[in-house]
Amino acid sequence: MILFLFACDEPSTVKNGGEVDSATNPVDSMPVDDTDDPPVDDTDDTDDTEDPDDTEDPPADSGDSGEDVPVEEPVIARFVALGDAGEGNDDQYAVADAIKTVCEAQGCDFALYLGDNIYDSGVDGPDDSQFEEKFELPYAELDFPFYVVLGNHDYGGEGAGYEFWKGPYQVEYSDYSDKWTMPDEYYTVSLGELDLIGLDTNAIFWGFGSEQGTFMTSVHGSSTARWKIAFGHHCYRSNGQHGNAGEYEGFEWLPIANGAAIEEFFDDYLRGQVDAYIAGHDHLREWVEAVDGTELIVSGAGAKTTDLVDRGNTTHFESDVEGFTWIQLQGDEMTVQFWDKDGTMNFEQVTTR
Repeated sequence: MILFLFACDEPSTVKNGGEVDSATNPVDSMPVDDTDDPPVDDTDDTDDTEDPDDTEDPPADSGDSGEDVPVEEPVIARFVALGDAGEGNDDQYAVADAIKTVCEAQGCDFALYLGDNIYDSGVDGPDDSQFEEKFELPYAELDFPFYVVLGNHDYGGEGAGYEFWKGPYQVEYSDYSDKWTMPDEYYTVSLGELDLIGLDTNAIFWGFGSEQGTFMTSVHGSSTARWKIAFGHHCYRSNGQHGNAGEYEGFEWLPIANGAAIEEFFDDYLRGQVDAYIAGHDHLREWVEAVDGTELIVSGAGAKTTDLVDRGNTTHFESDVEGFTWIQLQGDEMTVQFWDKDGTMNFEQVTTR
C-alpha cells in the first residue's frame, strides 16, 4: 500500500450477518464587404498583414491547454483511530483536545475506538456512570460517531477478559449515546467505497472465534468496496509490551495467553484480504511493515503508554507518547499521520493499495 470533509454515504451496518440501516459560445467570424475596394497602393509602407476581419476569431478561451489534466479523486474518508483510552484521566482529555484541533483543521468523519474502553474491568450495565466519566465527558467536544470494539478490560477480570456477560452492556449503551456506536460485538459498516469491519478479538483470543470466521468469509464474499479496513483490540504484530500474536509477552509456550488464536485468525481471514488492520492493546503508536499487502497500525495510546520493546518488527514509525492516528483515504491512496497529545504531528506517510 502508499499514504493522504467529505459527505459520506449514509452508513449501513451489518451485525452478525444481519443488516441494520443505518460555457461560452465561440465568437462568430465577421463577413468582409469586398465591393468597391479601392486600388492597392504599392507604395504603402504598411506591413503586408492580413486584415483581422479576413480571419475567423478563435473560440473563447475555455481554459483547455490541450494537455490532459489529471482529475483528483474525491476523498473517501477521513478519520481518527485511538484505543486503550477509557481512563478519564488528564492524558485522555489532552488527546481529545488534540483530536479536536486536528479535525477542525483537516476534517474527521468518524473515530475508530479500539477497545479497553472502560478501565479496569468494564461496566456493570448500560447505565454505569463510567460511560459518562470515561467517554462522554472527555470527548464532549467531538461531534462525530465513534465506531467501538471491545477489549480484554471491557470483559472484566481486571483485564483477564473472562466475564463475558459484560460485553453486551457496551453494545446496549449505543441506544443511550449520540456518538458511541457498537451495533454488536462484531459488525461491519459500509460507507460507499469503504467497508469497516469491527472485530471482537477478546472472544477470538479465548478460542471463540469460529462464528467470526464465518462472518469474515461472508464479508469477503459480498464486499465490493474499494477499501476494506478491519479494526479490533488485540494487535497482530507490535514492538510493545504485549508484542506479536502467537508469542504475547514472550510466552510462546503458554496456551491461550500467547495469543496463538489471534495469529491464526489473522492469517486465515485478514492477512492479504483487507487493506489495513488497526488495533490497540499495546499502549503506543506504531506503523508496522505490511504483511502480504495488509498495513498494520497500532494506536493504543489514547490515555496512557507503556515502553517500546524490540520484538523484531520493522516499523515506519513508533512512539510511546500518548496520541492518536489520523487517516485519509483518497482514491487508491491512504495518508497516515501520527499526532501526539500536544497536537504535534510526529510522522506522515502516503501508501497506495
